[in-house]
This record gives sequence, structure tokens and C-alpha cells, in this order.
Amino acid sequence: MSGTRCQALYPFSGERHRQGLRFAAGELITVLQVPDGGWWEGQKEDGLRGWFPASYVQLLEKPGKATPQPGEDTLNGHLPPGWQSYVSPQGRRYYVNTFTNETTWERPSSVPGTPKSPPDDSPSVLTVNGYYISGTPVHHLDSGHMSLRKASGDPQSPGSPAAPRRQSKESSLTINCVTFPHPDVMPEQQLLKPSEWSYCDYFWADKKDSQGNNTVSGFEILLQKQLKGKQMQKEMAEFVRERIKIEEEYAKNLSKLSQNSLAAQEEGTLGEAWAQLKKSLADEAEVHLKFSSKLQSEVEKPLLNFRENFKKDMKKCDHHIADLRKHLSSRYTAVEKARKALTERQKDLEMKTQQLEVKLSNKTEEEIKKARRKSTQAGDDLMRCVDLYNQAQSKWFEEMVTTTLELERLEVERVEMIRQHLCQYTQLRHETDMFNQSTVELVDQLLRKVDPAKDRELWVKEHKTGDIRPVDMEI
Repeated sequence: MSGTRCQALYPFSGERHRQGLRFAAGELITVLQVPDGGWWEGQKEDGLRGWFPASYVQLLEKPGKATPQPGEDTLNGHLPPGWQSYVSPQGRRYYVNTFTNETTWERPSSVPGTPKSPPDDSPSVLTVNGYYISGTPVHHLDSGHMSLRKASGDPQSPGSPAAPRRQSKESSLTINCVTFPHPDVMPEQQLLKPSEWSYCDYFWADKKDSQGNNTVSGFEILLQKQLKGKQMQKEMAEFVRERIKIEEEYAKNLSKLSQNSLAAQEEGTLGEAWAQLKKSLADEAEVHLKFSSKLQSEVEKPLLNFRENFKKDMKKCDHHIADLRKHLSSRYTAVEKARKALTERQKDLEMKTQQLEVKLSNKTEEEIKKARRKSTQAGDDLMRCVDLYNQAQSKWFEEMVTTTLELERLEVERVEMIRQHLCQYTQLRHETDMFNQSTVELVDQLLRKVDPAKDRELWVKEHKTGDIRPVDMEI
């Protein structure tokens, strides 16, 4: 079939094969190799070449007819109308119906109740990777996408015969609708951001909650972390608000106390120091009022504003990833449904084949043909479902990386913002202490000048009644 041209029935991304050929529906491809296993090598009109599933294309030209082997000339002459004989690249003869495009290993026969071909060692129905095939391009599922599947890096080449699925080495598994490499087979993956302990590297799997009852996704754990951070930020703002109230109440009480008339009659240098001390309370009250006002404008308000913006960003991340995960789950459900349908079609085909072995009849042969077509169609449906699942998982993967990095950025921004405003708090507190210190500096100076002798002198001068002392009476 080398050199035969075909046309793509469906788009193919090329990602399911290490040397996959990417094409869109309707593109023309020249076939280069047709090994067993359902993967063909071809070349597009732009010169690109690679491998693709045979079930994704339709032949535009028939391959060259097989040269009749000795003893077959008579048999070829008795083929039913529309049937032609060909030889595969491996040298095995098969037959193509030019009217229906049906292909089979068995020699068609127009004689009712007789086998289509002489019995040989080859089975009339082959099973490859879980698919019943009859010589048509093998509709086998890319083994890199099964619930327990073979990795795309398997050393088996496209040209080698496809092994039954039960014999393939399983190297990946699906958990909660997400497919992961099997830890016992696949090589260790490289981290996306090595040595950074980034969110995008460590939250792909699900885990049990703290009670061990329910399963929580890695992304939900990240969201819980972010929501906890949002709550902590709210509580910090409440703490600052309480501090502001304390400062305001303290300033109010200081101002009130500074106007108290207690000890107002103290005199001298001590009285002057006492009066200054009472005045310093009023000054200190003003300092604390300014401190509370700055706490509100420079610490509490920024915390609250940032929290509101943070909440909006979180909502966008939450709903987007949740929707993608639901979409992935629905695609996985479709894969399992198609897998089940394929199994049922295979069982039906096997049963009808066994019936043919017991009782030969044209009706049974027609039923087998119909069952084969349904099995092939079920294989195609499963293949397309797996493609859609992989597309959904790729989209989820890309958005998970993008969103987790965004959550990481938001967390860094949140922590840095809080750190800056707590530093502002301590700075304001230091300034308050400095202002408070300045209010009592004059009091300290006056207290150092307190001189009891000086006070006595001043008081005596002001209140003296006479400096002539009494003497003894003389008679």
C-alpha cells in the first residue's frame, strides 16, 4: 500500500505518538508504511511525515492487487461480485469489497453454507489491544490513555505487532478521573519549578480530609489555604480596630485626667513641676489620638481593601478550575461508557462467531459482518472519547499550572502586604513613644530643678509675718 493516498476523516493532534503526524479533517496524506497494529506512517502535502491511527483516514486509492499464487487462479475466478484479493506488506492475503469497503482475512464465498476460505492456522477474527478486527485498519485504542495504561514512551514501535492489552505492561493509572504515571514503572518526573516548593508542583493528587471520610482535591487544599489566609487577614484588621479603640479611649481618659484639680494648690518649684506633669497628660492624649488615626488610615483600611480585592480574585480561580474538573469527570464517564459498549460488542461478535462454528448459515455470516461493523464503530467511539478526555485533561492541567501559580503570587502578595503594614504599625508605635517621651521631658527638667530650700525661701518671703524674734521680759 506504499504510495496510496488517503484523506483524514477526523483531526489528529499527533500527541499520542512520539512521532505523530498532526493533521486536520480533510487533509490528504500519502501512505508510506502499513505495519500491523493499526498505526500507519504517512506524509502530508507540505512534506511533514509521521505516524497516525489508520481508523482516522479513508483510502482514496485501492492497493495493488495480489498476484495469484499457484493453485489460486481457479479460486479467484469464483470470488463474489465486487471482491478483490490483495497481499499485505507482511505477505498475508486479504480481501476487499470494492462496493462496501469491507475488508477480511477470510476468502468470501458465494456458495451458501460453506466456509469463506479454507481452514488455516490464522483466526478468522483477530483481537488486538482489546479490539476485534477483520483486516481493516486496526481501530486500537492508544494504550497511553487507559485506566491502567501503557506509557507513550513504550519501546514497542508502531511497526511491531500490537500485543493484547492484557499482556501490555501497565505503567499508568487513573485516580478520581485523573490519569497519572505508575510510580513503579515510569521514571521520576522533573518538577516544573525545582527547589522552589511551588504550588504548581505538589497539589495534583487528591487526599482524605482530616476526618478521613471525604476526598479533597489538591486544588481545594490550596483554596482552603487561601481562604484561611483571608480569614487571618480579617482577624488582623479586627485586632488593629481593637487597638484603635483602646488608643482612643486612653486618649480620652488622659485628657480628662489632665483637667483634674487635685493638688492644684501646690506651690513653688514642685508646684510648677506638678502643673507641667498634668499638662503633659493632655499632650500625650493628643499623641495617642494621632496614633489611632494613623492606625486606621495606614494599617486597618489597607488591610480591609486588600482583603476585598483578594476575595474577588479567589472567586475567579475557584469556579474556573472546578468547572474544568467537572468537565474532565464527564469526559472520563464517557470513556468508561464507550469502553463498556465496546466490550459488549466484542462479546456479541465472539458469540456469533462461535455460533457460526456450530451451524453454518448465511444468516449467521451476515450477523457476524454486522457485529464486526458495530465492534469497529464502538472502537472508533472509544477512541474519540479518549481523545476528548485527553483534551479536557490537558486543558485542566494547563489551567491548574496557571491558576496555582496565580494563587502562589496572591499569597506572596498578601504576606508581603501584611508584613509592610505591620512594620508601619511598629514604626507608628515607636513614633508615639518618642512623642510621649518629648511630652515628659519638660517635666523631667522641672523635677530636676525642684529645690526645697528655694521653695522655702520663696514661700517665706511671700508669707512672712515678721523677722523680730521675742526676748525675755525684764522687771
